[in-house]
Amino acid sequence: MSAPTGNTTVSTGGLPSRRNTELALLVFAVLVPVLAYANVGLARDEELPAGMLGYGLGMGLMAGVAHLVVRRFAPYADPLMLPIATLLNGLGLVLIWRLDQEPTITTPELGGPAATDQLIWSTIGVALFLGVLVFLKDHRILQRYTYISMVVALLLLVSPMTPLGQEINGARIWLDIPGVGSLQPGEFAKIVIAVFFAGYLMVKRDALALASRRFAGLYWPRGRDLGPILMVWAMSLIILIFETDLGTSLLFFGIFVVMLYVATERTSWIIFGLLLSASGAVFVASTNAHVGDRVDNWLNPLALGANDGVTETAQVMYSFGAGGLLGSGLGQGYSRLIGGIAPKSDYILATVGEELGLVGMMAVILLYGLLIERGLRTALATRDPFGKLLAIGLTGVFALQVFIVTGGVTGLIPLTGMTIPFLAQGGSSVIANWALVALLLRISDTARKPAPTPATSLDAAETQVVRV
Repeated sequence: MSAPTGNTTVSTGGLPSRRNTELALLVFAVLVPVLAYANVGLARDEELPAGMLGYGLGMGLMAGVAHLVVRRFAPYADPLMLPIATLLNGLGLVLIWRLDQEPTITTPELGGPAATDQLIWSTIGVALFLGVLVFLKDHRILQRYTYISMVVALLLLVSPMTPLGQEINGARIWLDIPGVGSLQPGEFAKIVIAVFFAGYLMVKRDALALASRRFAGLYWPRGRDLGPILMVWAMSLIILIFETDLGTSLLFFGIFVVMLYVATERTSWIIFGLLLSASGAVFVASTNAHVGDRVDNWLNPLALGANDGVTETAQVMYSFGAGGLLGSGLGQGYSRLIGGIAPKSDYILATVGEELGLVGMMAVILLYGLLIERGLRTALATRDPFGKLLAIGLTGVFALQVFIVTGGVTGLIPLTGMTIPFLAQGGSSVIANWALVALLLRISDTARKPAPTPATSLDAAETQVVRV
């Protein structure tokens, strides 16, 4: 007698978990920075650095624990995001340690060596990464906190204007917290604001997609629907004027326009957003001296800068030129001539371009591009509208930050003062970006998870033909 069978239209199959693939990639993601660490020591001192073993064990431990938590709590997550983030973070630690070996930019006045502190911040970032995966079981829970996230994001953005705010290098974007140090709340606000935009646009996208008239081949938004974008534009201007934070303003306004376009599929929103962005930038650059100086340095990089020397922008151009195709080799460049703490933060890509050359620079950019591609793939695979918009928002935040920093360093756009994710010195940045990757992995796990096996229908079983 044949066994009864159930009929279903729901596939119980799914994508393989790919955790073993992730583990193999993590091995390379740890080995490459360790070999780079050894390369720097051999180039400068002709011997392996004393801290090489400890650095390798520390990176391996962090990567291993992160992999085990992903395997347990997000088994179907994308297998490439964690290895790429680990590799970029590891390379960033090596580059910062390499620059610590330059006495002229590692003086007590400039904060001293930064690699140890960056390793501590990276450990905290990985701990937050683990916490997000363990305690956030479903990304859709965040939708309940749409308007709370808006309030939190606004508080984070305005907090540098409080008495705890600290002005560094002309920008008031830091909080000086006793016992902790300086934190940049805007790095965390970018994630919270993506949650708000995803929840808000999911509800309002139908109304925002309506158009009043067609002009110049495009559907332009109605006046009543311009309120949200005008409000965000005004808020970005306020941030730029009072905190002189060009980077966060571009990021804050840009991500809203990108998510608005994805939600409504109206090209007119992009054009309208670009017009508002350009007009606001021109206004602030002509009225704010700090922002105006950044624009002048961009337009005239060879003009005399501080101490009767060329500007930092010109020094970066010289670094890229000296690197050529293959670079001078790790530990053998002269990016220290840029001066200050900039080689470890704003201009760390100059060290990449000089010591690893065009090939190394393109490899780093491709790593960022691959991480962005996996985020977009996650958004395409996500079935719920909130998760799709959130994945787009988080990926857009990451992509815009990479573009803004890379464009500023290479002279494509004015320098904004932002730090490139994972590579540059900055505790707030590395912690926030590890949390961002964790959220993308959580969304990816939900999107790739196979459908549950449906219960066997008793009615179908009873109607089976019994054959003896």
